[in-house]
Amino acid sequence: MELDDLPLAEFAFPGPLRDSLVAAILSGAKTSTTGLLIGYERANEPLPEVGQLSAVVDSEGRRVAVIELTDVRVVRLGDVDLQHALDEGEGDESVAQWRAGHEAFWHSAEVRAELGDPGFTVDDDTLVVAERFRLAHVV
Repeated sequence: MELDDLPLAEFAFPGPLRDSLVAAILSGAKTSTTGLLIGYERANEPLPEVGQLSAVVDSEGRRVAVIELTDVRVVRLGDVDLQHALDEGEGDESVAQWRAGHEAFWHSAEVRAELGDPGFTVDDDTLVVAERFRLAHVV
């Protein structure tokens, strides 16, 4: 399959956060990620599947790497474990620290606008999609 034919893996929104996440993927520090199940539902998108290849894009929309999903789980936010949080490669040292950063992102105006819900919030029972991946190719 050609790089241009792969579905895009877009981490966060274009800007400094995306750039730092892409750098963590390229360095091998980031091997997991977490998204909101409701985001897939609202966008009417299927959940990712193990074995799926995706092209990681940077803030300029350039395809910079290919990742392969190795695990996909739907879990309660309150059940995300420490290993998953550490493997996100964002420097968090505890689940509480990881969660605080993710809640700040998920409660941002950009995410709320994307979901079409200006009052959106998460709690322990919010379902998230926990993905693990491996870096398959650097462009």
